[in-house]
Amino acid sequence: MTARAADRARYDRATAHLDAPLALVDLDAFDANAEDLVRRAGGKPIRVASKSVRCRTLLERVLAKDGFAGIMSFTLAESLWLARSGFEDILLAYPSADRGAFAELAADPKLAAAVTVMVDDVAQLDLIDGARGEGREVIRVCLELDTSLKLLGGRLRVGALRSPLHSPAQVADVARAVSRRPGFRLVGIMAYEGHIAGVGDAVAGRPFRSRAIRLMQATARRELAERRAAVVRAVRAVVPDLEYVNGGGTGSVQHTAAEDAVTEIAAGSGLYVPRLFDNYTSFSGRPAALFAQPVVRRPGVGIVTVLGGGYPASGAAGPDRLPVPYLPEGLRYDPQEGPGEVQTPLLGSPADDLLIGDKVWFRHAKAGELCERFDVLHLVEGDAVTATVPTYRGEGLTFL
Repeated sequence: MTARAADRARYDRATAHLDAPLALVDLDAFDANAEDLVRRAGGKPIRVASKSVRCRTLLERVLAKDGFAGIMSFTLAESLWLARSGFEDILLAYPSADRGAFAELAADPKLAAAVTVMVDDVAQLDLIDGARGEGREVIRVCLELDTSLKLLGGRLRVGALRSPLHSPAQVADVARAVSRRPGFRLVGIMAYEGHIAGVGDAVAGRPFRSRAIRLMQATARRELAERRAAVVRAVRAVVPDLEYVNGGGTGSVQHTAAEDAVTEIAAGSGLYVPRLFDNYTSFSGRPAALFAQPVVRRPGVGIVTVLGGGYPASGAAGPDRLPVPYLPEGLRYDPQEGPGEVQTPLLGSPADDLLIGDKVWFRHAKAGELCERFDVLHLVEGDAVTATVPTYRGEGLTFL
């Protein structure tokens, strides 16, 4: 029996009393992945990306482990909710235009002490000031650096379209604007190198593309390490008591942690290890989050149909954004239908061994987004479900 077949047997035994559709997290794999992230971080603390987890119980579990500290959130409303739930040191990863939430933040000393907001434009400070109302709490601010690699005099750009702040001078200018403005305190710098941390460099069947990605990423790492160090020097000249410099992501933990200028790493997807992280040479993890769909039809030889399953991930549309049939091994989508809203035909010889009511296990393309489809996660240890816990959705919350 292969390791994957053994996992399937465990998951089937653990959930035999449960009807699909359902989602589970294998805690043995989750914990092993957490330990691997800590090992790769080389002693620097890891700030957990909440959008990649979306379950308070599992956020609490990972933050209780040595090597993890703080949360990187994805909306301001989520940040306030987490702070009210007892979490501390919450860094909002994206600028917000939620005026109501800013009014709450500015009026509550506990929230203002726990939450740091992201800024890359003075106009965002104007928006916050306009939303304060009667609130006069000091707002903690982090500046985001654009990590994109610019080549050929800027004519070629590689990286996500995020912050407009690219050079040390640009970041320092906004740092001065924050430090001079009453009601704000600059505490950190964040730089997410998505073209390094979020792009697999070992694309199956694409050796030349994989080689080109590795070359790009090596170039980008060198350029960013030099520029990030210069940015930190420029900002510390304005704000000497800067609390942290955050960088990285699951795919680049060890590379980013090696930079002296970086004080902490951000990661979250590496806890669940969705399918997008199968194509990396820098690390390998254990799939920890899966979902099961029930077999409801057997249309013919080598074919079964499961209920639903069409759960695409965000990003540019393409096959890599689709969930993948995982267990039993050897199933594939019907190219005419793919994963559907109400049904998903699956082809392959393993289909002939599946009966009506059996479970087919899938992996989602991206971490966290699976939790928007399910209100609970069944936590599996060994071959038993030891707890069933709510996702954000299960708590009645959908932040974005």
